[in-house]
Amino acid sequence: MTRPSSPPSSRPSSPPSPASPSRAELREHLVRTAIAGDVATSRENNLDHYRSLALRDPHYLFGLTFEGEWSYDDVLRLMADRAGVAADPGHREGQDTIDPERTIDAVEEMGDRVAKVLRRGSARIVVATGHPTGLLTVHLALARFAAENGATLLSPAEGWGYVGGLGRRRRIRYLDGVAMLEDRGTFVHTHDPHPMRAMLAEERPDLVIADHGWAGAAGEAGIETVGFADSNDPALFVGEAEGKIAVSVPLDDNVLPRHYAPLTSYLIARIARSL
Repeated sequence: MTRPSSPPSSRPSSPPSPASPSRAELREHLVRTAIAGDVATSRENNLDHYRSLALRDPHYLFGLTFEGEWSYDDVLRLMADRAGVAADPGHREGQDTIDPERTIDAVEEMGDRVAKVLRRGSARIVVATGHPTGLLTVHLALARFAAENGATLLSPAEGWGYVGGLGRRRRIRYLDGVAMLEDRGTFVHTHDPHPMRAMLAEERPDLVIADHGWAGAAGEAGIETVGFADSNDPALFVGEAEGKIAVSVPLDDNVLPRHYAPLTSYLIARIARSL
């Protein structure tokens, strides 16, 4: 299914927000709110996930397959390079970090990628999130901006369901163009790639904006995919390193939703300047 959208000739209808922060202001905000800098995700949790990916635990692969060996040491080196976590393998517990400069660099690259797709005209886009308590606010704003600037927001496999953990039935449901998993009326956090696979079996978009398994499954299917990933989500960064994910933005993916507003304004302003 598709949602009606404004014609490409109406672009750009959403000018950059005057409230968009400067790069320096955004950096300060990211550190102050722990979206980047010293983040809540612990070193122990990060390293546990890196080991799990190296062991090819499906829960941590997000629907991706990899050509490289990607040992634990390889994953740690990659995450130090792409996300800015501590590179020292001897640092095994306590605080870990995300480099705010890497976050902003990736936000800018994401903005350029989204703008390039929108400039083609009649872009067909899927937006999805496994973070209804955190990143949903960012995805809603991106979906709205894309639709206002000529894109068609696709809604394939709406209502498609499967039995997930603990035998509970989960279904795809859309909120203002953003796909999420619903469980008995509640949007739920998920790493699962199966919903995106069901969506792509019905309709293939030009671009996917997502996170977790929604992004991983899209990248694995060869769809241009940009997304957000925490420091304990190494699969999307490995996917980026192997060319399956176009951009992975490193950030804490579950701070208070209002804290993402400056990042969202900066990202949308970047897209708008490139249209």
